[in-house]
Amino acid sequence: MGNAGEEVRDEDWYAVELGPETRHVGVRFVEVDLTEARTHGAVFEDCSFERCRFNASVHTATAFTGCTFSGTNLFDATLDGCKLTGSTFTRCTLKPVTVRGGQWRAVSLRSADLSGLDLTGLDLREADLSSAVLTRAVLRGARLGGAELHGTDLSEADLRGAQLDGVDLTAARLRGTRLDLAGAVALAELHGAVVDLVVDSSAG
Repeated sequence: MGNAGEEVRDEDWYAVELGPETRHVGVRFVEVDLTEARTHGAVFEDCSFERCRFNASVHTATAFTGCTFSGTNLFDATLDGCKLTGSTFTRCTLKPVTVRGGQWRAVSLRSADLSGLDLTGLDLREADLSSAVLTRAVLRGARLGGAELHGTDLSEADLRGAQLDGVDLTAARLRGTRLDLAGAVALAELHGAVVDLVVDSSAG
């Protein structure tokens, strides 16, 4: 377990395996090589990762809560059922990344390049996706309630089945974006339309 205020700098953790017994709180990781690392049930709380390398690493049911990632490379990493609640990503390489579910609530991904990623079913409630690039991203069934989409590029993204409660879709770029009926109705109402889905059987 890492002690609060501890710093781990320029260490080689290549292919390290970290299990449920691993718990780091308030640790600052600087230029640590975690390439091909594997974690399962590990906990990182209020930690910072500065210029670290997570290339080709695999994380299963691991928690990175309240963490800060800056200038960090996650090229080809896998995040399977991970909890990233309240974490912030700045100037990070996030593609290609494999994401299989998980809770990313209140995550800050401002200006991040997430184009083409499959984020099906991901919990992104209250996430800050301002100015992020999500072109051709798959967000089917994702939970986006309360997410900030100011300036977000959702061109050709798939939002079918996504939960969009409290989301201002008019603040995002939606060219070619795929919406289901509920999403289309929500968008129309944001533009001031009164949507009547009752079919008038008397109409000829």
